[in-house]
Amino acid sequence: MSASTAQRGSGELEQRLEQHRRELTGYCYRMLGSAFEAEDAVQETMLRAWRSHDRFEGRAALKSWLYRIATNVCLDLLDGRQRRARPMEVGPEGTIADPLTSRPEATWIEPIPDARAVEQEGDPAELAVARETLRLAFVAAVQHLPPRQRAVLILCEVLRWKAAEAAELLETSVASVNSALQRARAALATSDLTVTDQVAPLDEAQQTLLDRYVEAFEQFDMDSLVAVLHEDATLSMPPYDLWLRGPAEIVRWMLGPGEHCRGSRLVPVAANGSPAFGQYRASGPGGAFEPWALQVIEISGGRITGLNSFLDTARLFPLFGLPARPEP
Repeated sequence: MSASTAQRGSGELEQRLEQHRRELTGYCYRMLGSAFEAEDAVQETMLRAWRSHDRFEGRAALKSWLYRIATNVCLDLLDGRQRRARPMEVGPEGTIADPLTSRPEATWIEPIPDARAVEQEGDPAELAVARETLRLAFVAAVQHLPPRQRAVLILCEVLRWKAAEAAELLETSVASVNSALQRARAALATSDLTVTDQVAPLDEAQQTLLDRYVEAFEQFDMDSLVAVLHEDATLSMPPYDLWLRGPAEIVRWMLGPGEHCRGSRLVPVAANGSPAFGQYRASGPGGAFEPWALQVIEISGGRITGLNSFLDTARLFPLFGLPARPEP
């Protein structure tokens, strides 16, 4: 084989592998609960596929082969590791009198940009399922499942694989897959999985609600903020384990420890199948702003039910393509 032919073959292989990167990232994210670990897992999957492609020889579909590798990578990463969670699962609701205690990054479910995990075009019903199963609540719920059971649920319920296909990938029987799927469904049915409205694409009422939220937050108008919050709305701020419930407690926080958020600016992005914002805090005179939080907003029944502020902006803002300073 000539050098030019080999180079062309390598380029074609790389292109074929890259076509599956986004869907593999979504799969690994649901398995691992971390955008950064998901990207590392997909990169390892691509490297393993590249190194062993000469032994692949088309014995199975490339997509199925890549999912087999990705599943094994994720199972290795999950072996013996504590599951990721949301603050609401770690401890009881708190008050502004409670101390702020942070926990290591590996404790928490992390957000992921829609564009890295969900196809932007395709069948509307399939896209709706893909976004729904990226929600923070769903990803947190599946972390309670044993890793192989988790893989079965995602393959069969989210990606719509047949039980026989999942059994072949996991090198087990169809009966074993069906049993694992039944147990996984039962576990999710008894979980505290919060059902939120489908908000992508936003309908007119949801967009109006978000516009009202942005105006209330940027103007630091607490009466207007309360008007868009559900009576059971929660506020969480990983890496802190403190979380609050209800508009009254959220307002007390905003006017107390959260006072530094006054004058913030919000820049829209999309995360976990939900509306989200990069929050820039006013950092001093002259209109300077600095990254402060990545907010993921949950909506149900025409009100905001969840304000999830992720404070690891050093990693999250570049991941979401947010600049170090907002546009003037």
